[in-house]
Amino acid sequence: MANNKPANKSDNTIANNKIISIVGMCGAGKTDVSEFLKQKGFSYVRFGDITMDELKKRNLEINEKNERFIRESLRKEYGMAVYAKLTIPKLESLLKEGNVIADGLYSWEEYLILKEKFGKNILVLNIQTSPETRTKRLVSRKIRPLTKEEVASRDKSEIENLKKGGPIAMADYTITNEGTPEDLKNSLNIFYNWINGGN
Repeated sequence: MANNKPANKSDNTIANNKIISIVGMCGAGKTDVSEFLKQKGFSYVRFGDITMDELKKRNLEINEKNERFIRESLRKEYGMAVYAKLTIPKLESLLKEGNVIADGLYSWEEYLILKEKFGKNILVLNIQTSPETRTKRLVSRKIRPLTKEEVASRDKSEIENLKKGGPIAMADYTITNEGTPEDLKNSLNIFYNWINGGN
């Protein structure tokens, strides 16, 4: 994989650099994966920052209801690929400097536009976790906890309204995260070795 051609063939400086786009349902462990890759020197881009910025702009409280409203209304107004389009300039800039995490890819349209733009430089990493495990995590988390009902409602909304299943189904690599943090770290070490040309 170290010999991948860059998406922009005229810019050889990014030939070996990678964007790892992390996908998975809420509570799967994407934040832990991002932290692991940050420690490996990856830059970090979070699609969800667009939502937070929009909430602040509209002076709306940060909660599940308002976040969902922003995610869905922006896509309804500007198209399902809006988050990817707004994030591409930052990804392009950071990719020239090194490896990048793209956290928060949701829709099929976002997946298509990023694959078209970055080609073999982008890999999609799916973090697969059962609904039961994710719900336990989300109910008990210290920051922005959700109720069981909110978890179920968010899952339904993300699958039906945001087309989140497509990028998950087409992921280049899947890690199952049902065990301990150490189990996840071991799986991520295997993944990291894989993207760097290991078996």
